[in-house]
Amino acid sequence: MSCINPDGKPTESGVKMLRALDSGLEYPEEIAKEVELPLFRVRSGLRELTQAGLANLEDAKYRITDKGGENGIKGK
Repeated sequence: MSCINPDGKPTESGVKMLRALDSGLEYPEEIAKEVELPLFRVRSGLRELTQAGLANLEDAKYRITDKGGENGIKGK
């Protein structure tokens, strides 16, 4: 279950995670609860979103990037 499509756009689960980040959630555990996905999938998805430049990880907190907002929140 990938969070990024081959074209570089977020999948449905990726969009859910980006929306959770946009709402102010920062930790994988709280994001997993919000999007109702297993924690291991959320951690994997957040890594993918970070590698794609849609999220950032700093001090164990994830945050949505401007690119993530454009592609995840407004793009769907």
